[in-house]
Amino acid sequence: MPRVAIAGRPNVGKSALFNRLAGRTIAIVHDQPGVTRDRIAVDVRRNVRIPFELTDTGGIGATLDDGFASQVRIEADIAIETADVILFVVDAREGLTSIDENLAAVLRRSGRRVLLVANKVDTAKTEPAAAEFASLGFGAPIAVSAAHGRHFDDLRQSLESELEKLGFSADRPNRVESATQPCSIAIVGRPNVGKSSLINAILNDERTIVSEVAGTTRDAVDVPYERDGSPYVLIDTAGIRRRAKMDTSVEVFSSMRSERSIRRADLCLLVVDASSGVVAQDRRIARTILDANKPCIVVLNKFDLYHPDARFHDRIEQFQEEIGEDLFFVPYAPRVAVSAKQREFLGMIFKTIEKVRRAAQKPISTGVLNRLLRDAIDRNPPPAKGGKRLKLLYATQRREDRPRAIPTPEYVLFVNYANLLTRTYQRYLEAQMREAHPMEGLPFAFRVRSRQGRNDKE
Repeated sequence: MPRVAIAGRPNVGKSALFNRLAGRTIAIVHDQPGVTRDRIAVDVRRNVRIPFELTDTGGIGATLDDGFASQVRIEADIAIETADVILFVVDAREGLTSIDENLAAVLRRSGRRVLLVANKVDTAKTEPAAAEFASLGFGAPIAVSAAHGRHFDDLRQSLESELEKLGFSADRPNRVESATQPCSIAIVGRPNVGKSSLINAILNDERTIVSEVAGTTRDAVDVPYERDGSPYVLIDTAGIRRRAKMDTSVEVFSSMRSERSIRRADLCLLVVDASSGVVAQDRRIARTILDANKPCIVVLNKFDLYHPDARFHDRIEQFQEEIGEDLFFVPYAPRVAVSAKQREFLGMIFKTIEKVRRAAQKPISTGVLNRLLRDAIDRNPPPAKGGKRLKLLYATQRREDRPRAIPTPEYVLFVNYANLLTRTYQRYLEAQMREAHPMEGLPFAFRVRSRQGRNDKE
């Protein structure tokens, strides 16, 4: 569903506005499991044509002790990260303040759609007082009274209009039907591991040149493909060797194109040669995929040559164990064994792709995410540093600017001091999240935002 966030300085009536839009009074201490005491999110379906998730960003100021500047900035950051549309609430009784102006400046720079809501306009006589807020640059404010419900129909209509401009509608809330998006799959690996042979076997065709000579494929070749009604684009790439071993400038250029193909793909198939096992260059390519934050499946090709005299079950167990040890830093990547030459087990590749795709369409909800992380921190508190200890204020999943066939999760953590979150502790939090939600095939990244608006970490 689309996300709508309420932002504004303290005591402008954000919680009252939240309850009025939600259609009921909601206790701050609980609604969605795991949402913090100072934060709440709810699905709004009553009295609206387009359902949406509504988030109140009002309470976070209670956890801060360094004045309004930090409070306003963190509130704005959370609203920007979580919302498609922001309801910027101001107090018509008190009039325009410098805090309103500072918050407005941050929201304007964000590029998000903002509706200016002047609250506490309880009677027609007080409506002219809302006019001065037009100077904030968001157009004429919508004058409402959350306490009495005045002009809430106007607010809902304006909100629905903004959501429609973003492509949401009552019959199709999602902006993109990901099931119809072609899923682009980059087939990557070092030279001569059978990437082109794998594509030809999948297509049952000789669309790409297959040769024993390493480096036959010079360019990234996009091949449209449909299987079981699902569209794909297979990207055949040149083999990636270490730069020091590249013979010509053409090979260097081809390798660069392959690396760009990794970045533009929705998912990468890392092809490994079963006859030689995982070597150093396979690990380097896996690291490139990891650095690009791309979903990944490891494909062991030439499986017909992998311990051919052993029992099939034993071969599979051995393969899973060896790959897991050699590529330990991409533990999220599922592993599939195939033989392109014999055209065996190719269907497992696409079954695994669809499994990864389904996992990507089921993000961890805001409430569950906050509960999960807080439970992990309570069980194993982070170490103190310089007399300070990390505090998690809020967590949310970041929306991608451009919807993809397989969206990659990215979680934004709002904390007191970003430099207190060490890489080791991030790995611990990731392990705890994957234990509860494996998200097979999907990497995810933490973006850590400090309440001071500095020392942010990727």
